Amino acid sequence: MKHRRAIVIPDQHFPIHDVSAVNVVVKAMEVIKPDIMVNLGDIGEWESVSAWRWKGKKLPDLTFQLPLVDEEIEKVNAGLDIWDEACAKVGCKTKYMLQGNHDAWLDMFVENKVGDHPALKGYKFDRACNLKKRGYKYYQHNHPLKIGKLNFIHGAYATVYHAKKHLESYGANIIYAHVHDCQRHTLTKLDAGTIGSWAIGNLKDHSAEKNKWLKGRLHNWQHAFAIVDWYTNGNFKVEVVDIQDGMTYLWGDLIDGNEN
Repeated sequence: MKHRRAIVIPDQHFPIHDVSAVNVVVKAMEVIKPDIMVNLGDIGEWESVSAWRWKGKKLPDLTFQLPLVDEEIEKVNAGLDIWDEACAKVGCKTKYMLQGNHDAWLDMFVENKVGDHPALKGYKFDRACNLKKRGYKYYQHNHPLKIGKLNFIHGAYATVYHAKKHLESYGANIIYAHVHDCQRHTLTKLDAGTIGSWAIGNLKDHSAEKNKWLKGRLHNWQHAFAIVDWYTNGNFKVEVVDIQDGMTYLWGDLIDGNEN
């Protein structure tokens, strides 16, 4: 088994992504030269079909809602184009897409309407984002992907000590996003040895203007991404790379996402 390296991308929430943070990851890929890209999901904000936007309200007519959905689909696909172009540039051909809870809202929108509007099946997340055409291996919400001795999911828990919760619940090495902050926890099992969990932040715009639902509350979100290297026996090394003000140091070199 040859050495494998992956870049792991957390929540982007296109089109309200942080442009400089995404630029950092794109530039980092030229240094890392990954064989594998794992996108942990929530690629879209999907405000047009938000589980919260219409909560307690009468759903609008499709003639009103569909143009909003179409517009957001176009913007999210433009975000996916960024990753596809970056992968093509470095020769990364193995790509995984793990559906996030926001991405699942698009499926729920279709499932709520499809009885009366069967043509809406094309609006399901994987079809709307052309995942098959783009070459992604697709995993539905929180269906785990396993590579070597490491598992990947979007994220299932949002407790204060979510890294501990994920590790205790899944009982295996696991990387996830969802919670937007960074945590790590380790446990030692009698038979399995030491296992770990990693939350790897997000790439979303953190501004109050783009996150009005927070109503000015402070948060502990962190821009970051991860690099994983596998040994030939399936063991691995995880490196979480923090991004601050659109910049990071990677293997001794400054990467500035604020510069074109």
